[in-house]
Amino acid sequence: MLENLNPQPQDKILQLIAMYRDDPRTDKIDLGVGVYKDATGLTPVMRAVKSAEKTLWETEKTKTYTGLAGEPAYNAAMVGMILGAGYADRAASVATPGGTGAIRQALELIKLASPQATVWISNPTWPNHPSIIKYLGMKLAEYRYFDAASGEVDFAGLIEDFGKVAPGDVVLLHGCCHNPTGANPTAAQWAEMVAVLKARGAVPLVDLAYQGFGDGLEEDAAATRLVAASFPEVLIAASCSKNFGIYRERTGILIALGDASRKAVTQGNLNFLNRQNYSFPPDHGARLVTMILEDAALTAAWKAELEEVRLNMLTLRQSLADELRRATNSDRFDFVARHRGMFSRLGLTEAQVNRLREEAGVYMVGDSRINIAGLNAKTVPVLAAAIAAVL
Repeated sequence: MLENLNPQPQDKILQLIAMYRDDPRTDKIDLGVGVYKDATGLTPVMRAVKSAEKTLWETEKTKTYTGLAGEPAYNAAMVGMILGAGYADRAASVATPGGTGAIRQALELIKLASPQATVWISNPTWPNHPSIIKYLGMKLAEYRYFDAASGEVDFAGLIEDFGKVAPGDVVLLHGCCHNPTGANPTAAQWAEMVAVLKARGAVPLVDLAYQGFGDGLEEDAAATRLVAASFPEVLIAASCSKNFGIYRERTGILIALGDASRKAVTQGNLNFLNRQNYSFPPDHGARLVTMILEDAALTAAWKAELEEVRLNMLTLRQSLADELRRATNSDRFDFVARHRGMFSRLGLTEAQVNRLREEAGVYMVGDSRINIAGLNAKTVPVLAAAIAAVL
């Protein structure tokens, strides 16, 4: 049997990680892997998470299975954080192994409910989106999203492509901090996007992986809340990896909003899909999130540290934009300061990206996506000078 297997294409980011690890240079810079790092290059455990873990260690009495959908308290806390009040009657939900698990379960649910639906994704998008869709044998289409010349959203192209969406098609939207570009629609543009998709009879699937990393915890939920309030049916896949810093705990959630009369059936199907794929979801990270969101002091501590993380990335963005303006004597890269979240796509060629790696030890994805959080005050001018040298 196993002799029939063919090699699978390697993940480009994982390849980049291996190349960086094997590079002996001490002044190399890693801007590829999508995790937050502090000024020392460490991805720290957040203080509120440490405190919750200590309490959990002291009080937890069992490691038995949780429910198929996860703990109700976790699901309720996450629905509240993402959507606010008023959705209890409409929201079916399941805990998942990270945001990737939530996306996978959302696509499985779509395939179960509407196997002929086309799933529309932004061009570009997170590489796992098309990978999973193709693996599941689902119909796939793209809508224009990014204008590389300006570093902004190609809104005219996006709206034109939204006009081609058929009733019942699913449109995957990034709730905030678009990956990989960092370019986000304005509030007015979101309102127009919602109006067009609603008129087309589309079903939105929102990927919310970076809530709190852009303009603030509440601000980053605004687009998702607008979508939730505007459509009869919405799927939301959310991750706690970034905003709680619990990457390896694999903590996510899939929320399915629909008519209250169909909630029980929808919940049953979500439970069924969990059972088929991994039975009971992981609980440790979910329990920590629940403890933090249910305790006022821990919530305040977590929000304060999340704000520190967000402001650090904004400072790095502005510093890099300023340094690039000085190094290139142009405003070509000013968009970096306007982008939000961990990522920006710089608009460099693959040849220039290769030169940066070979000549300066700067590692970024081949499409010139960089992780802003991989920088610090010392490496920002180094990166700017290296980019100027390859232009």
